[in-house]
Amino acid sequence: MSAAISKHVLEATGVVAGYRPELPIIHDVTMYVNAGEIVTIIGPNGAGKSTFIRAIAGLLTVTSGKIMLDGNDITGVPAHLMAASGVGFVPQTDNVFTTLSIHENLVLGGITLPRAQADIRIAKIYERYSILKDRSREKAGVLSGGQRQVLAVARALLNQPRLILLDEPTAGLSPMASGELFTVVRDLAKDGAAVLMVEQNAKAALRISDRGYVLAEGQNRIGGPAKELLEDPEIGKIFLGVRREKTNDRQKMGES
Repeated sequence: MSAAISKHVLEATGVVAGYRPELPIIHDVTMYVNAGEIVTIIGPNGAGKSTFIRAIAGLLTVTSGKIMLDGNDITGVPAHLMAASGVGFVPQTDNVFTTLSIHENLVLGGITLPRAQADIRIAKIYERYSILKDRSREKAGVLSGGQRQVLAVARALLNQPRLILLDEPTAGLSPMASGELFTVVRDLAKDGAAVLMVEQNAKAALRISDRGYVLAEGQNRIGGPAKELLEDPEIGKIFLGVRREKTNDRQKMGES
């Protein structure tokens, strides 16, 4: 039998990176994401979650390790070339041009494409997200937080990425807007994209995810199926805000 080709869309191995080469924030981090899979990274503040995803996106220097996309080495590829490599990145903030219209934002998102191809893909975006079509001539700055995030995701989709990186996509959103955005994320995976997401709303993110990783102090701590992470009492206590059931019993005993 011939050797099987790795099914991983993203495979990051032993990655060391940070904002300064001499002061790495993440140390020897290894992860993978498959096609049609949602993987969420959780962990405490300062754990290096966003640093890791920005390193994959080409925004930070990787001093050690390797990042592979569909078997091709993209370690060190600069951010402005990542779209052509098949990577879409949606940062937490400043991810749309607020003074431009929705349509102008989409045109800029497809600026590296031939004009006719970009027009076809923008038309498909409008079919998929009616809120963008209905308000295409409005300034992006008047959109709600959730609508801006949908626009930012739509811009990333114009280049039909194999891998989509989302950095805190629901930060600052209402529960309803967060739920709507998670529906968008699920649809991305259903279409076959590999989705890697950093998210503080850990419980909600893991519920729609296939797998998850816990980062702490810049290192892998735990990884596994999202359902198992949700049900793990230690992870629940430390990272998911789940209280132990006996807390109220102890309080009652103290009052008696």
